[in-house]
Amino acid sequence: MPAVPLLVRAEEESARRRPAARLGSRAVPPSVTPADGPSLDAPVTLRPLVRADLPLLQRWLAAPHVHRWWFHETTDEALERDFGAGLRGEEPGEDLVVELGGVAVGLVQRARWQDYPDEVATIAPVLALPPGALTVDYLVGPVELTGRGLGPRIIGAAVDGGWVRYPDATAVVVPVVAGNRASWRALERAGFRRVATGELPPDNPADPPLSHVYRLDRPPGPR
Repeated sequence: MPAVPLLVRAEEESARRRPAARLGSRAVPPSVTPADGPSLDAPVTLRPLVRADLPLLQRWLAAPHVHRWWFHETTDEALERDFGAGLRGEEPGEDLVVELGGVAVGLVQRARWQDYPDEVATIAPVLALPPGALTVDYLVGPVELTGRGLGPRIIGAAVDGGWVRYPDATAVVVPVVAGNRASWRALERAGFRRVATGELPPDNPADPPLSHVYRLDRPPGPR
């Protein structure tokens, strides 16, 4: 699940992953629309993804502003392949729905690098990971909420929750394709600093492999 599964390919207000039978037949959780959207000042919270969220996630992944960077298949079978294990509790990483004032507006993926050794090997030539490092990825589903400063708040919520859930985590390390300037600017606004640049496999094969790697260390204090 990191950049190759779960790594950040998040654009500033956008960004990938893991459902079955006929998704459209299930009740769909509320999502923001221009007419009824929550205030941007509303609190950002995260909760686990559930099967009832899948039709909404399917639409988000198909949206052009998300698909450009996540490049995720949107068939029922592809969603089951990539998200089913997490829904069954068989995946070490987390799939989390972002809510703004109680309305679903996006997705966060959060994981420990050590749980994905293939991804550790992929990033090793570019950066030596600190012990217990986490990674995150995210997307904002409604295009009308992109470019409005929500991305850094989502990243901040994912990081803050990560420190609590993983008390041994020392840092969050996020690779971003270099062409996705909105994504790495959102990370910078969330307090991350660029620590490496190198070639990593992009999610979208149309992108060159050049990527920037960002890091945020756990703040000092009791865990």
